[in-house]
Amino acid sequence: MSTCATASQALAEPLAGTAATARTWLLIEQPGPWGNKALTESRLDPELGQALDAAAAAHGGRVALIRRPGRHADSPPTAQHQVFLARTVPGDSWVRTAVLPGNGLGALRELDFAALDGAPALGPGWRPYEGDPLALVCTNGKRDRCCALLGRPLAAELEASGGANVWEITHIGGHRFAPTLLVLPYGYAYGRLGAPAVKGVLDAVRDGHVLTDGCRGRSAWDRPGQAADLAVRERTGETRTHALTVRTVRAVGAVRARPEGGRWSVTVAHMDGRRWRVTLAESTDGPPVSASCGAAPVAQVRMDVVRIAELPAADPA
Repeated sequence: MSTCATASQALAEPLAGTAATARTWLLIEQPGPWGNKALTESRLDPELGQALDAAAAAHGGRVALIRRPGRHADSPPTAQHQVFLARTVPGDSWVRTAVLPGNGLGALRELDFAALDGAPALGPGWRPYEGDPLALVCTNGKRDRCCALLGRPLAAELEASGGANVWEITHIGGHRFAPTLLVLPYGYAYGRLGAPAVKGVLDAVRDGHVLTDGCRGRSAWDRPGQAADLAVRERTGETRTHALTVRTVRAVGAVRARPEGGRWSVTVAHMDGRRWRVTLAESTDGPPVSASCGAAPVAQVRMDVVRIAELPAADPA
């Protein structure tokens, strides 16, 4: 049976520059079944889900539901909900966590998404998260069957093997790259990896490093920034998570008006003062592929690296 994931993999669709963009993630434990639009189609109060989604999106954030791996169709509502709030910006990557009562999720309305730089104090009940890396595997079969077919076995195997704090998550974009994975605190997303490779990713994260095999990008950056970050890492062999920062992203020509043939110029800086200018071609030249199961195949946007040029070094930050 052909699926969007098997078709994308057969066509060798590139992964770099395909991660969801979010500088901040709010993750809310919500057991039980999830609908296609889980924030408003689950046991979470739909009005609350809609309000939090709008508040986070206005400031470059995303909200998702999470649950422990396992059976969910008949799971009773939990008396408590674990909540994670994470930032994914280099030098400002952190995770805070809280446990809220079943009737206390409304307190999340008080979060000020505009004032989250620098790991601010969030009030009583919130504490720094200092456990194993958060491994968030997309498993929402109502959104796309590939996420369920490929994501749930991965989440179960990771949970059984230990060494990570494993959760299922509602949606992190890119069904056709399933199984898809978001790793916090640093916010790098991955696709098409089996459990042994993911364990390597998690071991690296635990030591403050990032692996580029199967990596889609760091969610703190937009698509050109994601692709440029990974390109410099592969060129230099730099794996430390905070070593590189995307400084500028500039459209070369009317990229948005010319989806085929547009270019981006991205400046990537190293903490030791080195800098690179990465030129990317944004195109739809690849073969058509379905964005999700059941959707008509269309040409997908891809970011191809045209050139990486080292610039004169700047003073280290």
